[in-house]
Amino acid sequence: MGVESRTREHEWRLEDSLRELSFLAETAGANVVGMLTQKRDVPSKTHYMGKGKIAELVSLKERYQYDVVVFDDELSPRQQRNLEETLETKVIDRTALILDIFAKQARTHEGKLQVELAQHQYLLPRLVGQWSHLERLGGGIGTRGPGESQLETDRRLIRKRINRLQREIEDVRRHRALYRERRKEGGVPIVALVGYTNAGKSTLFNALSKAGVVVEDRLFSTLDPVTRRLSLPGGWWCLITDTVGFIHKLPPSVIAAFRATLEELGEADLLLHVVDIVHPNAAGQCRTVEDILGDLSLQDKPRITVFNKLDLAVQGEQELGTLKTVPRLEEAIVLPDGNITLVSAIRGWGIGDLLSKISTNIGTRPLETSSRAV
Repeated sequence: MGVESRTREHEWRLEDSLRELSFLAETAGANVVGMLTQKRDVPSKTHYMGKGKIAELVSLKERYQYDVVVFDDELSPRQQRNLEETLETKVIDRTALILDIFAKQARTHEGKLQVELAQHQYLLPRLVGQWSHLERLGGGIGTRGPGESQLETDRRLIRKRINRLQREIEDVRRHRALYRERRKEGGVPIVALVGYTNAGKSTLFNALSKAGVVVEDRLFSTLDPVTRRLSLPGGWWCLITDTVGFIHKLPPSVIAAFRATLEELGEADLLLHVVDIVHPNAAGQCRTVEDILGDLSLQDKPRITVFNKLDLAVQGEQELGTLKTVPRLEEAIVLPDGNITLVSAIRGWGIGDLLSKISTNIGTRPLETSSRAV
């Protein structure tokens, strides 16, 4: 379910955003039975949608037998509560859906900590909202007893857990900082992969480093940073790190929870921005990544834009040299610089050229002078 507001300019078309929301829902295990949209100047403060559209959604329940409704924007606790009462079904928003996928994909202790922190921070205001009808009544008759006590108990437990998670993640941050300092002392250059989720970062990571990282055709298959040694032309080398993929409308709580992971990007000497060349909304995805890098104050970090999945953009076994530009993307994307390259990570096309560009961009030092830092 999506509402298109006319009060602000959208870089993403509503249809593209809802198509991605459908993909997210399927990744979470849902069976998508339909989509509904509405154009409004601003979403309703109480129900997100207008009364007529809500009535239409209610009328579709018998036909489609849906048992959950997913909204493409983050709902306020009030909106979510009112919608569930009116629709008599479970209602979640895009943020809750992304966090659910993160929880499903998290494998390491660090990843699970970061996801749980984001989930608790998302839950806290909604937990309070469940008891807000008691708070509005004020003190006195009818407001004492288990209800009000339960609210305070739940608040305290959630905040206590959030504080504990933040302390544990801070320990992770300190450990990572010490490791990064060690690498700096050894003078080891660091390259980090960034990109939209499912753009092929892990496939490219494997093609470059021969790391054998598990690659899956699904969103957010990589939540935890993985670092490997990368051999460069001329006997030089560096370290390369794969990181969590970005997505349109990435919740601020997720960015905050994954700060320890994203700090790896700030320490990198060079970013490889991986773009899925054949995605219908490749330009929008590219802009989204550039915007998030700006939010992280990484807009001036040296980078190479890597247009991936070239094998799907050409016919048959066409040679790489026959395709040197991507007009559709070049017209739609304003890149920080012209430092781009075309590859097919799965076929190995263009990998040699990319390695040469990495070597040129970071400056390197021989293996024997830096081995102590790994």
